[in-house]
Amino acid sequence: MTPDGEQPSVAWFPDLLEPLAALQIRGHVRVALSGGLDSIVLLHLSRQIFARHPGGFSAVHVNHQLQQAASGFEALCRKVCDSFAIPLQIIPLNLDIAADGSSGSVETAARKARYQVLSELQAPGDGLLMAHHADDHAETVLFRMLRGSGVAGLAGIPPERSLGNGRIVRPWLGITRQRLEQQARDAGLQWVEDPTNDDIQHDRNFLRHQVMPLLRQRWPELDRRLAATATACGEAARLSGQLAKHQLSVLSDHPDRISRVGFAALPPEGRKNLLRHWCGEAPAINETSIDELLNAADDRHPEIRGRGFALRRFGGHIYRVRQRSASEPVISEAVLEPGQELLFGGFRIRLVAEAPRTGQQGEAFRVALRRGGERLRPDPGAGSRALKKWLQEKDVPPWQRSGLPLVFHGDELVAVADLWCAAGYRGGSAGTDPGPSSGVGWRIDIRRDFD
Repeated sequence: MTPDGEQPSVAWFPDLLEPLAALQIRGHVRVALSGGLDSIVLLHLSRQIFARHPGGFSAVHVNHQLQQAASGFEALCRKVCDSFAIPLQIIPLNLDIAADGSSGSVETAARKARYQVLSELQAPGDGLLMAHHADDHAETVLFRMLRGSGVAGLAGIPPERSLGNGRIVRPWLGITRQRLEQQARDAGLQWVEDPTNDDIQHDRNFLRHQVMPLLRQRWPELDRRLAATATACGEAARLSGQLAKHQLSVLSDHPDRISRVGFAALPPEGRKNLLRHWCGEAPAINETSIDELLNAADDRHPEIRGRGFALRRFGGHIYRVRQRSASEPVISEAVLEPGQELLFGGFRIRLVAEAPRTGQQGEAFRVALRRGGERLRPDPGAGSRALKKWLQEKDVPPWQRSGLPLVFHGDELVAVADLWCAAGYRGGSAGTDPGPSSGVGWRIDIRRDFD
């Protein structure tokens, strides 16, 4: 409301409303509400556009419970939403902070947990509005520049990206914080200041309070110039991604491996670009480690380690290998229930009924690791083969063999990871010949779960 208690006229702030009015969100619209200036103004104005939105409109506050002021943030969010008659969802977090307790680790853990819980709220078509503004964008670009980020990082804060089944939308990256504060004061809004925002021991706060004012004083067009740099870097990053995607389609015959010869033929910068795209982050990539991966003697086992994965070579390929975290439980055997997805050693496994079923499934399906002595029948009507010998002939890398999920129907081995499935368990879709034993009526769906 305005200071005199009246509802403000939309004519006061067309520059802030226009980016909101231009949004195309068919599902539920949520405002990420912290209680700070930026998000309070976003809530105040977005209700002008979305209060009667067919998909619904609400706010969500994530309480990290990391400081004494957290209860005050939550209380203000409740008060503001009550005054605006906006539904509010409060999500408390209990964070597992990194052992070193550093500010960086705490901030990283909080951000990761926050986005995880917010992603779980998103249904297809939903939009989560966030109040990042031009000052945040400029600080992010400069901060990443100081950390040595590549063009993807220097693209700054994306105005939109996917989150869970919906998307995050940041409509105000072209609006300054000063403009938002002006609007808040004109409208008589209340907000809280996070006391940690003034602590210049944090790198971002040091940039915001000590560095950016000096740079803006020297170069008044600093924010515009940094935004132009971010735009150019974003374009370069997209072009690099398109190139890497094309190269990957040429060099890969499987999601988790690429041709060693084809990769070696790329120029050095092309190799790095492809690995960044393929692995989703930049592992410890340098020319020395890549050269060793490609050219070390055959009795060597070089690898490049990243977060949660490693790059290894075997035969004529380079493999992207998922690494199990220390906290991830080791499962050696499990029952496969119809319609329920089973996560097993880096694979997602489902048992799907191919026809309506009214009774029990008969003999149980189970998933297990190799114990030795297993045999399979690769072709219907042919003799059985030792699984160990079959894996060797298929050039399955040695490190994969012991961890492959084996699916048994009763005592019969009917599937080996995503490498082989007995004819009667493949299903009859997509032109597949289900074979003479297709009467079992079950399809086994196995996919690698590489993040």
